[in-house]
Formats: sequence, C-alpha cells, structure tokens
Amino acid sequence: MKVKDIIAAIEEFAPAGIQAEYDNTGLQVGSPEQEVHGVLIGFDCTEALVMEAVSRGCDMILTHHPLIYHPLRNIYPEDPGAAAVIAAIKNGVAVYGCHTSVDKTPGGVSWALAGKLGLQNVRVLAPEDGGVGFGAVGDLPVMLPALEAVGLVKKALGTPCVRTSALVEEPVGRIAVCGGSGTSLIPAARQAGAQMYVCGDISYHYFFQPKGFMVVDAGHFETEVEITKVLLSVIRKKFPTFVSLMSECIGGANPVNYL
Repeated sequence: MKVKDIIAAIEEFAPAGIQAEYDNTGLQVGSPEQEVHGVLIGFDCTEALVMEAVSRGCDMILTHHPLIYHPLRNIYPEDPGAAAVIAAIKNGVAVYGCHTSVDKTPGGVSWALAGKLGLQNVRVLAPEDGGVGFGAVGDLPVMLPALEAVGLVKKALGTPCVRTSALVEEPVGRIAVCGGSGTSLIPAARQAGAQMYVCGDISYHYFFQPKGFMVVDAGHFETEVEITKVLLSVIRKKFPTFVSLMSECIGGANPVNYL
C-alpha cells in the first residue's frame, strides 16, 4: 500500500478540490509514493499523535485539522506544531489532513453532527455547485421544548456545558448545524427555518438573535470530532484487511478544558 492509495480513498469520499480557498487540505508531510503499513486516525496532528503512530506500527496519519495550516516561518521544537512536523519527518510518518473537504461533503463533518443529534431529512445548509457546501439542517423526530433540545445537544456530544442565546419560546423542530467555527452560517440557519443552530466558536455579539431563533455554541472539538469515526470507516470499507486504527487518545484530544 502507498500513501497515494489512502489519499485516493479519502478523496473519493471528499475531493480535495472542494476545499475552501483559504484551506490547506492535503498531504502535509511525506511522499505519495511512500509505502505505508498502517494508518492512524486522529483529530489534530500533535507530536503525541505521531509518537502513538510510531508505537502502533503506523507510518501514516490521517487527521481532520491540517498539521500545516498557516505558512511555517520557523521550525522550533519548542513550538507544538513544529514539534509534530519534526517528529513526523524524523520517524518517516506521512501526514494527510482533510479539513474543509470533509466539512463540505455530504456525509462529512456536519452530517456526522446531525446524525449525533438524530436529525432526519438532512440536507446541506449552504449549498454550492455540485451538491456540496458547509453545514447541514434537519428535523427532530419529535419537537422539543428549547431546554430539552439543549439537553439533547449536551448529551449527544458528551459536553458538560454549552453557551446559548436566549431560549426560544416555541418548540424546537428544526435544527441547523455546522461542525467547528460556524458563525458565518447563522443567516443561512435562520433562512432554513431552524429554531436552533448548533456550532462552535460563536463570539459575544452573535448571541443577540431575533425572537424565534437561538444559537448554541457546543464547542469546536465537540461538534467536529465525530468525523474521525467517519474517516476510519472510509478507510476500512475501502481496504478491509489494511491496518487502520483510531487514536487511543482521541477522547482526551480536546485542547479546551472545562474547570
């Protein structure tokens, strides 16, 4: 098996060409012609994840967030991102990050989030040409009071707390979602007829919302991490006998702590 074979499987599911123009989805470290004997799935490529890959016999890492997002000006081992790059190169571990490609593809990040919430009739929230686009929107099987709908989000995502705007007075039946930073899709969520919009990284002023609509900031990690299971299933379905593993540290990979 070669790196390019793993890439082909991932890009069949989520083509790199649909990524946002600002993104750096793709092969971050290594060569497409590099032989691989196992792939480790993670969320962020850290030095610890690289060393886990080495210890488990994997010479390729597949993550959601790209290891190299902004241009590298310096590579110092004291910097966490640079340390991961150094470790990957030193140990011959290829690294591929599929970021906005899986954010935009149906069945990707937001669809996985919608599935966690049990939404039905799911469709793209902000559609683009080709049927792709950021976010998703769907309907609950049963309408819920706003407080119960918030409780559903917390339970489904396993988070101890969320931040919300004022609770809507009417029952919640339609929920829009966007894994990770999703503030820009608030207008699309309202236009889609959602009573609730779930995403991460909402800043203060966006919590002022009109009557009948509310936002829920459930965390960047919490709203995206389900994609790791999707990526693992893509590889295992394509290569059922190939060594593909989920990181044992995925549950503790969230850099945000709640105290």
